[in-house]
Amino acid sequence: MNIHKKVATLVTLLAFLTMLPVIQAAEGDQATKLTFSKSVQIPGRVLPAGTYWFVLDDSPSNTNIIRVYNADRSMLYATLFTVAEIRSEATNNTAITLVNRGSMQPETLVSWFYPGRTDGHEFVYSQPEQHELAQLQHRTVMASAQAKQSPQGAVVGD
Repeated sequence: MNIHKKVATLVTLLAFLTMLPVIQAAEGDQATKLTFSKSVQIPGRVLPAGTYWFVLDDSPSNTNIIRVYNADRSMLYATLFTVAEIRSEATNNTAITLVNRGSMQPETLVSWFYPGRTDGHEFVYSQPEQHELAQLQHRTVMASAQAKQSPQGAVVGD
C-alpha cells in the first residue's frame, strides 16, 4: 500500500508541474474585464456601454498589441496597437486613463495599466487625434476589481 501512495503522489506532482506553465501563461495575457457605463472611444471605433475584455496578444515578439473582445470573449471587436507607458507607482487595481472630448463625443480611452504593474499600454491614435488628445485634460480611473479574481470585473464610469 505504501508504494501505491508514493506512485499516486508522484503522478499528482507530475500533473501539477505540467500544468504550471499554462497557469503562469494565463497571467501573461493581462486579461482584464472592464464594464463601461457610457460609450467609450478606442482607436478606430466607439464601444457602446457594456462589458469588454482587454487582452494582451500572446505574441512573445510583440507586447504592444491589445485585443478587445465582448463580455464572453466570443467576438473580437478590435486589435489595437499600443506603445509602452511607464508610471511611477504600481497600483493594486486596473488603471485606465480617459480623455473627455466634449459633450458630443464619448470619452476616449488613452491608456491601460494591469494591476501591480508600472508598465502599461498607451493606445495609438492618428496624428491629428494624438495632437488633440494631448491638449485635453486626462483623468485616471482606478477600476474597482480585476476580472481574473472577480467575475464582476472592473466597473468604469460615473
